[in-house]
Amino acid sequence: MTRPLPVLGPTAAQVRADASRNREALLCAARELVEEVGVVGFSMDCLAARAGVGKGTVFRRFGSRAGLFTALLDEFERSFQQEVLSGPPPLGPGADPLERLEAFGRHRLRFLAERGDLLRAAEADLRGGSSPASGFARTHLRVLLRAAGTPGDLDVLAFYLLACLEAPLSAHLAGVRGLGTGRLGDGWAELVRRTAGTP
Repeated sequence: MTRPLPVLGPTAAQVRADASRNREALLCAARELVEEVGVVGFSMDCLAARAGVGKGTVFRRFGSRAGLFTALLDEFERSFQQEVLSGPPPLGPGADPLERLEAFGRHRLRFLAERGDLLRAAEADLRGGSSPASGFARTHLRVLLRAAGTPGDLDVLAFYLLACLEAPLSAHLAGVRGLGTGRLGDGWAELVRRTAGTP
């Protein structure tokens, strides 16, 4: 007499794969919602309905609304890092270090103009300390400053340069009459050239 085989549950690998697919589906739905209604009109209820999951699933996956926005920002940061590491110059390799420094700042200022609301919405989740994205940016700035032959404490200079591009300051300045991303970008270019000793 043959015995029935026990019914096996999903393997750990299958569970991880399902969780990864669910996370990607939620992020995709979140990106669409942010584009459609913006951060102000965004709600976790709408996201759950769009993704076809329960609201509890959304909170289990991201912890909070700020956590979800942080995950969305992480996607943008990964894309940016790829451009910096292997994209076309001047943001990517192959250009003069000063040109790359200028391109870096202009890119970040455009990003803040387009995604500043997302950054502000994620601030509650980012307050715990320095983000990996900030660490990458500081390292990148330090490397370019060294390649440009900049004298001084490059760790500190990179820290201050990045601080000039952080969301609160840039978001505030962008709201000041006459200080759009073009003018701020020109100011950034002058700042990095003076910092590198080549005004």
